[in-house]
Amino acid sequence: MSTSIVVRDIDPGDKSWLRREARHAGVSMEELVRRLIRETRAKRERRLKPSEAFARYFGEEHGVELPPPARLGYRPLSFSGAEEE
Repeated sequence: MSTSIVVRDIDPGDKSWLRREARHAGVSMEELVRRLIRETRAKRERRLKPSEAFARYFGEEHGVELPPPARLGYRPLSFSGAEEE
């Protein structure tokens, strides 16, 4: 299955740069763009902290109210209706 993307109004200087780089690498312009996209995605992906992962999957967008972050260590959560002090 092959898909193609058409980029309109690309700067002529950018297009000629892509051609030169693709020719230098010995690949088509499309393959060069795929490689650039893969490389950029790999650089941007990073390992999430456990709190970031939890917020991503169970945060406010999913109906879960997250506790405020604790500055120094673990703060136990109370699931009762009233908070005890």
